Amino acid sequence: MTLTRRSTILTGAAALAGAGLSAFPRRARATGGAIGIHPISHASFVMTLPEMVIWNDPVGGAELYAGQPAPDLILITHEHGDHLDVPTLEAVVTETTVLVTNPAVHGMLPAALQARATPLANGERTEVGALSIEAIPAYNTTPERLQYHPQGRDNGYLLTAGDTRIYIAGDTEDTPEMRALEDIDIAFLPMNLPYTMTVEQAAAAVAAFRPAEVWPYHYRDSDVEAFAAAVAEGESGTEVRRGPWY
Repeated sequence: MTLTRRSTILTGAAALAGAGLSAFPRRARATGGAIGIHPISHASFVMTLPEMVIWNDPVGGAELYAGQPAPDLILITHEHGDHLDVPTLEAVVTETTVLVTNPAVHGMLPAALQARATPLANGERTEVGALSIEAIPAYNTTPERLQYHPQGRDNGYLLTAGDTRIYIAGDTEDTPEMRALEDIDIAFLPMNLPYTMTVEQAAAAVAAFRPAEVWPYHYRDSDVEAFAAAVAEGESGTEVRRGPWY
């Protein structure tokens, strides 16, 4: 497989130290192999599990994904243009790709994509192969931000494969549902204003649910180093991982 400049090779000792391979410092995995994380741009990334290839919120045109493995599963968190791009979906979906979306996005898809998509409302679950998927509410809580992501519409996703639990937050603040999560191996958290969390909110969320590792994403113009320092001060034991989303 030819890898793009935003990808990280998933084998060898060098990969363990790089941005693309998750090794779980605190919990054993039952998935049978490493998990590869390939940042694409902003909120878009490709994640390779031993069981399948997952694309999260693919936007920006098929050329950004050249060299990436074809998606078995595409997750779409909500309808904003940096998360939903129908032309990109039409260009990259294969005959075997499954989509999981929130209900609002499902209603916006053309018929051919709708036929491949499962809509999940907040709190609902589905399975794709051996992977369990739960829709975690994603919404704003600060009064002046409520118009961006109203409660009840948008999704984050909790993925469970064996004993491995991966949380993709979507566009959200540090909600009670996020803080109540347990035994998370990998978390992807957004932090940019006015749409999602501040660095301080994101660090406080990490201190509350204590993922083994956290990847800042969707963080344009935010201070990721300040986030990493705040996580370290919180003594959660969480490892902050960085990737080239920008």
